[in-house]
Amino acid sequence: MASIALKTFIGLRHSTAEHNPISLSTPLPPSSTIMHRKLRVNASKSSPRVNGRNLRVAVIGGGPAGGAAAETLAKGGVETFLIERKMDNCKPCGGAIPLCMVGEFDLPLDIIDRRVTKMKMISPSNVAVDIGQTLQPHEYIGMVRREVLDDYLRNRAAESGASVINGLFLKMELPNSSRDPYKLYYTAYENKTGGSGEKKVLEVDAVIGADGANSRVAKSINAGDYEYAIAFQERIKIPDDKMVYYEDLAEMYVGDDVSPDFYGWVFPKCDHVAVGTGTVTHKGDIKKFQTATRLRAKDKILGGKIIRVEAHPIPEHPRPRRVLERVALVGDAAGYVTKCSGEGIYFAAKSGRMCAEAIVEGSENGKRLIDESDLRNYLEKWDKTYWPTYKVLDILQKVFYRSNPAREAFVEMCADEYVQKMTFDSYLYKKVAPGNPIEDLKLAVNTIGSVFRANALRREMDKLNV
Repeated sequence: MASIALKTFIGLRHSTAEHNPISLSTPLPPSSTIMHRKLRVNASKSSPRVNGRNLRVAVIGGGPAGGAAAETLAKGGVETFLIERKMDNCKPCGGAIPLCMVGEFDLPLDIIDRRVTKMKMISPSNVAVDIGQTLQPHEYIGMVRREVLDDYLRNRAAESGASVINGLFLKMELPNSSRDPYKLYYTAYENKTGGSGEKKVLEVDAVIGADGANSRVAKSINAGDYEYAIAFQERIKIPDDKMVYYEDLAEMYVGDDVSPDFYGWVFPKCDHVAVGTGTVTHKGDIKKFQTATRLRAKDKILGGKIIRVEAHPIPEHPRPRRVLERVALVGDAAGYVTKCSGEGIYFAAKSGRMCAEAIVEGSENGKRLIDESDLRNYLEKWDKTYWPTYKVLDILQKVFYRSNPAREAFVEMCADEYVQKMTFDSYLYKKVAPGNPIEDLKLAVNTIGSVFRANALRREMDKLNV
């Protein structure tokens, strides 16, 4: 069973219609300097035309954000350069993507390793709750390997006309005027079998920074720092009979042992499982938490062999600055990872596409120069569309990840069908699902009850430990 790869679906596309997120008309609170800066965006139709060529834009970073941005730019008439150092990059990422991404980004089903229709949420006391009973027959969470997804999106960008460069971005020289180019310095490794590569300079009219949590583009525009988590993951090849259990199932573990402020996971891939955890507050203890996650899943991964170890920083909130003049940040470089779930793949690809669309529109399909107002257009649209999602998940993390009793209450709450439906509808289609007032009231009462029961359990356990 370990070799299941959905071969009968190779080359097909999912027929799910695109589910556009809701856009709230309520003005965003002015107090935050990160997510809600309210700006008036003016069309830059008076920008000068580009003579003898098309607008040139460099995308730094070839992950989902960079691949989606480069494809959109190239299709929109912009001369596009995508610079990526590690073409086989395997980011320590759970690899879960929502159903809407398959449709919106026209992903072929053969790059999806597993279609997860069942999840187990496992509490600190090892109480397991089965989740997924509200899913419709066509609904699932896709599990991908980042090296496969990223490569596919980069290749599609190249097929659309983008120049994909195997190179290491070094630094950026800012222009002296609104019409001068940005000078990008990088080391090219194209057609190199060894050595230190070749130093090159590229001149472009605008830059999209899609180069991850340690973004050099962000540093170039003094975008500011953010709090970050460390994600640690091991890919474990388990026996075929063990893999049957994870055929269409993923697990999430919560508890102080696996993470004081996040969760541990076991996500199925093509022929192995990804076992990982993360933390913001106790980064130095990440290997201890990883050991605990393996221990919690011990019986189900017994006999497994670690085939790859991965670690990477994950941003916890957007950067103070995400746009400056003709430079914009997207994906992890901008800080677009949700609290509570730690999800970033969809938001990376979506932000890359939205930023590129703003450039294409502002430049009139590459015929004019752009300015900061065009990039602010992307930023304002992004914040209005996704701010509710980020805020809700931020609140959930603060409420339910703060202690083991709270986590016990959270897992108990996850058994409720209404909670499951709200959660999956919001996750699969990337919109804040409207609630039912009566069910919301019942949920509030049940949540309070769960917290009281969890605290009572903790007191009893404390007595036993005395």
